[in-house]
Amino acid sequence: MLDIYLLMLAALFPVVNPPGSALVFLAMTKRASISTRRALARRVSINAFFVMAGSLLMGATILQIYGISVPVLRVAGGLVVAASGWRLLNAGSTKEEDALASDAKAEYSNQAFYPLTLPLTTGPGTIAVMVSLGLTRASYGRGSEYIEFFIGGLLATLTIALTVYLCFSFSDWVEKVLGRGATDIAVRLSAFILFCLGVQIVWSGAAELLKLPMTGR
Repeated sequence: MLDIYLLMLAALFPVVNPPGSALVFLAMTKRASISTRRALARRVSINAFFVMAGSLLMGATILQIYGISVPVLRVAGGLVVAASGWRLLNAGSTKEEDALASDAKAEYSNQAFYPLTLPLTTGPGTIAVMVSLGLTRASYGRGSEYIEFFIGGLLATLTIALTVYLCFSFSDWVEKVLGRGATDIAVRLSAFILFCLGVQIVWSGAAELLKLPMTGR
């Protein structure tokens, strides 16, 4: 069980990348109060846990029912990630948005799942990894090792979700340490990396599709 836990943790952490996603989360919730941001981070972490756990337990079955292949999932999800990064990259600066909406109250509750959970936190890359890991469960048989596989996987997803909560909850510390100007620069760089990540996911999915016949499997 420990080996499974460490394997899934090592596979998930660089894909989810909670510290890097925290900068984008900060940019998308810049007008929120600290208490609102903490509450939102809690909801995002809970959503992220269920997305990862659901992808592990039922992801492969759902894809088979709808005839969707993992490469198609990557292409579609990569386009969403790239669009989110492009939109954030071209957004106004922190000072400009504060001047334009100083009296406006942002409705962040509607953004808890989309886009903050999906695709920002648990995007197509994370789902593809969890589906791929879920497909390996057949090699563990149907005995105690099968149960240990799911327990280790759920513990790994819980660890990632807690890490997401901590990084997102205290993302405002970045602005306190770096200042507004440096934070804007860091956010722009993170948005560009998010856009590049989306393009990379699309490219990897398209490369796999070119090697496969045009079927639903």
